[in-house]
This record gives sequence, structure tokens and C-alpha cells, in this order.
Amino acid sequence: MTQLDARPQAAGDTGGAAAPREGGGVRGKGLGGNSVGLMGSTVIGISTVAPVYCLTSTLGATAAVVGLQMPAIFLAGFLPMLLVAFAYRELNRVMPDCGTSFTWTVKAFGPKIGWMCGWGLVVATIIVLSNLAGVATSFFWLLAGEITGSESVAALDDNKAVHILTVLVLIAIATAISYRGMTATKSVQYALVGLQLLVLAIFVVMALGKAGEFGTSLSFSAEWLNPFAVESFAAFTAGLSLSIFMYWGWDASLSANEETSGSGRTPGRAALIAMVVLVGSYLVTGVVAQMAVGSGETGLGLANPETSDNVFAVLAGPIMGTGLGVLLFVAVLASAAASLQTTFIPVARTVLAMSSYEALPPSFRKVNPRFKTPGLATVVAGVGTGAFYTVMTLLSENVLTDTIYALGLMICFYYSLTAFACAWYFRRELRRSGRDLVYKGVFPVLGGLMLAAVFFKTLYDMWDPAYSGSSVGGVGTVFVIGVGLLLLGLVLMLVMRWRSPAFFRGEVLTRDTPSLVIDD
Repeated sequence: MTQLDARPQAAGDTGGAAAPREGGGVRGKGLGGNSVGLMGSTVIGISTVAPVYCLTSTLGATAAVVGLQMPAIFLAGFLPMLLVAFAYRELNRVMPDCGTSFTWTVKAFGPKIGWMCGWGLVVATIIVLSNLAGVATSFFWLLAGEITGSESVAALDDNKAVHILTVLVLIAIATAISYRGMTATKSVQYALVGLQLLVLAIFVVMALGKAGEFGTSLSFSAEWLNPFAVESFAAFTAGLSLSIFMYWGWDASLSANEETSGSGRTPGRAALIAMVVLVGSYLVTGVVAQMAVGSGETGLGLANPETSDNVFAVLAGPIMGTGLGVLLFVAVLASAAASLQTTFIPVARTVLAMSSYEALPPSFRKVNPRFKTPGLATVVAGVGTGAFYTVMTLLSENVLTDTIYALGLMICFYYSLTAFACAWYFRRELRRSGRDLVYKGVFPVLGGLMLAAVFFKTLYDMWDPAYSGSSVGGVGTVFVIGVGLLLLGLVLMLVMRWRSPAFFRGEVLTRDTPSLVIDD
């Protein structure tokens, strides 16, 4: 039975979907309900983050910025993410809507802020999809070179045309799998997530055994866990931005809430479990890698500028040997490929929700009748990702690093808005109990303030071309990417305001809109 009800969804409620409703109610989208349980939701959250991919992409960059305090920065980045995760959990309990940040911020702050928050999520996802495809492509050709024993095959990744073509093929494959629905997605993810975590564990054990064997090896020091030892605030915020990027994606569990059993509670629990797994993986790997090869800029040091954007490609042989080293290539490829697939979940479902509430053209609200997925939204996300990466590759020599920095900016933007939305939406309930005050007010506000501070400080630092080492017209490339995408969103919002005045007048989705509850 489908109801419109203002109460929170009980733990036993399911994530089935109703047909879109006209009027002011929170709308079902036609997605396939009961497709994912707690384990599946947790795996989707971990997979979207892609821990092995994140580590190979950012271990070096983080070490270059904060030196030996890299493990401390991983902990510092975890704190605001954990606080914001509580905000997501509380909002999802009363509004299990696949629009997540968009829907919640509209109900808290109104249509304009909500639209820009939804745009921030969409753009962040497009950016990370492009980066994932780029990393997956690089490791695909590295792995092909290892298997064939041919350096010329591995060198194909340096051929810009071949690289771009491979990226587009991988994006097309991931789009096709995501198009086929959550059941297909979940089945693939169990294998890929299990593989990458197993190989990461093997790497950690072998790296610990190699500690002291290289000229750059270091002895463990508790000072590595002290964030106050970072040499400057600018370095701290730059490192924190990278660390935040490494945790991004856990909210994919929430984006699949309408397709999850117990949609009011299961996604929030899954997100928190995923966060714990991630912080443990990052902390252990960071400490052990630093013990094995150090954080210097020479030799195998993590901050070596010639290898820092893809450290596992360099460490695979020295740490794991020629034979087992191939497993690390496979793990990174599996990690990027797995995340490439699941990352379509939040962007497609956010676009679906925005269209369902008339914030985007109605064509995006179409759900494939066979697979129960937002078909058009998924395909458009794939096309947009391919186009963005192609343009970025042609314009930037540091495309992977630049997109990671730009992503950190977008993450801080929409996560902080969502956190503040939680405290504002529940403001009348904060005095009911200590639990409500902490989980609905204090934690979300603290997390939002932390991310907002990183956003503005990073935005200021990004103006300098030295921030990423490249520029456009004398302005840092990352600044141009980040601000340019936000301004593009503002322009598109004005266009949609003209095309869909009812939504922007607050006639479609408001604070008093009753929440959709699905009962068996």
C-alpha cells in the first residue's frame, strides 16, 4: 500500500516505489523497490568511494602537500564526513527520497538553494566519473603491458587519442550495466569490492614486511597522527580537500533508498558502516606505505612528482614482486571499474528526482519499464562524463590532479549545504531530547562548518596557478573548473526558472510536503 504520510518510515518499511503523483506530495519515481539490502547497500557505498583507486590517486598528492602528516589528514577528513553522514541518516529517516541532497535542501531552504545543491551533486559525480575512467584506462594499458611483456603496449596510455577512446569505451560499458538496474549492479559489486579489499590487505602485509629495506623507508612515529604538525593552514586545507575526496561516494547508499529494503533506516546504517571500513583501510595503508617508502620527493618516496599521481603503479613491483604486483594493477582497475559503475547511481537518481519535481525537463523522469532505472538520466550522465573528460584531457596536462581538486570543491559545497539543511529542517525538534540535539543539530552544523571552511579557503587558494601547476588566462585551472561549473549551474537554473516557474515559486516541493511512505 502506498501512502502519503508525514511520519518517518519505520524500520520494517520497504523501499518500493509508487507512480509519480501530481500535486504537492513527495513523489515516487517508479524505481524497483526491495532490490538492495543492508549488505548490498554497504557494498555500493564502498564501491562508489573505490578505496584502492582513491589511494593510488591521492597518496602521493597528499604526501606532497602535508608530508609525514598524511595519516593525520586522513583522520581529519573522516571527521566532517562522519558528522555529515549523521545528517544524511536523520534526513533519510523522514524523507527516503532518491533526490537526497536536492530534495532535502529544497524542503529546508527553498527551491533556488536546493536546485544549486542538486547541481553540485550532479557535477561532482560527473567529475569523479571522468577521473575514474581515466585511472581505469591507465591501469588497463599498464596491465595489458604487464601481461604481454610489451612496453609499447603499456605506452599506448600515453597516446592521447587511444587514451580518450579507451575512456569512452569504459564509460559506455559502465553506463550499460547501470542502465540494467540495481540487481545487475549489486551482483557485479560483490566480486569487485571483495577483490580490491583482499589485494589491498595483501599489499599492506607485504609493505610492512618491506619496511626498512628501501633507502627512503621510515620508522613509525605517533607524530604522523598529529594534524597540528602540518606546517601551514594552507597545506592543511589542501590536504583536507584531498582527504575529503577520498571519502566521497558513501552517500550513494542513500541515493538508492527508494530501491532498498527498509528505505528509512537501512541506507543510513550502510553509509556509516562504509565510512568505518574506509577510514580503517586508509589509515592502515597510509601508515604502512609511509613506513615502507617514505613521503619524500625522490626515489620511491610517495611525493615524487613523477609518480605521485599513481603510486601503486610504481610500488607494485618493489613491494609485491613481479608476479603478485600484477594483482595490484588488477585491484586498481577493478576498483575504478566498480566505482565507475556505481557512481552512476547518485547522478541518475538525482536528475530523476529533479525532473519528477519539475526542476528539470520532464523527459528525465522516464524510468525504463523493464529494468526500473532512470534510463535517460543514466545515458545522459554517461555522455556528459565522456564529453567532460575529453575536453579536460585536451585542455589540461594535469587532468587527473585538476579534476580531483575541483571535485573536492564540489563535495564541500553540496555536503555542507545538506548538513545545514538538516539542522534547519529539524530546528523545532532540537529541544525534544539530547539525541535530537546532537544528531540533528550539533553534529550536522559542526560538519557543515568544517566543510564550508575548506570550501572557501580552497576557493581562495585555487586562484593561484601554483595550486595545481597549470593556469587558464593567468588564473589557476582548478579555480576556472570549479567556479565555471558552479556558474554554469546558475545559468541553467535561471533557464529552468523560466521554463518551470511552478517549482521555483515553491508550489511543487515545500517543507510541508508530506513524505512518501511505502508499506507492504
